[in-house]
Amino acid sequence: MLIGVPAEVKNRETRVALTPEGAARLTKAGHDVVIQAGAGAASFLTDEAYVAAGARLGTVDEAWAADLVLKVKEPVPEEYDRLSANILFTFLHLAANEPLARALIAAGTTAISYDTVQLDDGTLPLLTPMSEIAGRLATLEGAHHLLSPSGGRGVLLGGVGDLPGARVVVIGAGVAGRAALAEAVALGADAVVLDLDESRLAAARHAHGERVRTELSTPASVAREVAAADLVIGAVLVPGRPAPTVVSHAMVEGMRPGSVLVDIAIDQGGCFEDSRPTTHDDPVFRVAGSTLYCVANMPGAVGATATEALAHATAPYVDALAAHGRDALATDSALARGLNVDAGTLRCRAVAQALAHLPSAPELAAAS
Repeated sequence: MLIGVPAEVKNRETRVALTPEGAARLTKAGHDVVIQAGAGAASFLTDEAYVAAGARLGTVDEAWAADLVLKVKEPVPEEYDRLSANILFTFLHLAANEPLARALIAAGTTAISYDTVQLDDGTLPLLTPMSEIAGRLATLEGAHHLLSPSGGRGVLLGGVGDLPGARVVVIGAGVAGRAALAEAVALGADAVVLDLDESRLAAARHAHGERVRTELSTPASVAREVAAADLVIGAVLVPGRPAPTVVSHAMVEGMRPGSVLVDIAIDQGGCFEDSRPTTHDDPVFRVAGSTLYCVANMPGAVGATATEALAHATAPYVDALAAHGRDALATDSALARGLNVDAGTLRCRAVAQALAHLPSAPELAAAS
């Protein structure tokens, strides 16, 4: 099979979908791998390393024309004309991106999304490493924007001496929320985590003991904690669906001046009412005296780390698609759940419910 890896074009996206090690694995298996020249440069992966691994360098057109196209982030509008009836394997987040859904439907693309590949136990093996990175970065970015030169309250996240650290409120105790919480606790913040699932809160107490306080997430508890927070991190995820709004504009208006909010769920539409996607070049905006950070590709800030983590996670699925094409979906239930678009229809139930006016078909059944 011909496998193409185009360069990412999203703002400051430094990741690449395949490492030289991955290229060597695929070419050894008899596949032809074409890498757009310079695709790995931002992750410090050289063209020479890919060539040494058996791949060949090509143009953007050659990479997109492959049987299987591997990307990191969703195609942006300037790439829609490159979509075709091949297999695309990447993050899509379609529930919050109707224009892309329409473009994939029109092109007849078999589009498989990393963020909906799901194991039988409900875990998301390809989203998990990126969520962990985004969670850790959320705390670090929040700490940075709390500094006075960044327009923040001038609060040191971990405090100093007998002075307490900043009040950090994490909403959502999934993978990203747990990572954000761990980073906040490690830095010495006064940390609070809220979730709807008591078992997740119990796990947080077990992991951090008295260094963290837990609360069941309700509109009242969220409002109370947000009002007292220096930093709020939104980490609410419903796989394949738009993120629910958990922090209203009125809550932000009630926060102390110079507070910071970081929305990790922005790829799925965001979990703050005021959220809108931002970029690494222009990451924040102000709302009622607070700073909102809503960068839609946070792991791109650590491309070298994130590329290795993502490539390791995707490897078995890439190998299966390279060996069997679309037939790989019929024998892998996790990969089948990742199918978002096929033959001009939506094939993921959650995405189809979010975009109910677009053509859809039942989810693909596959062996467990």
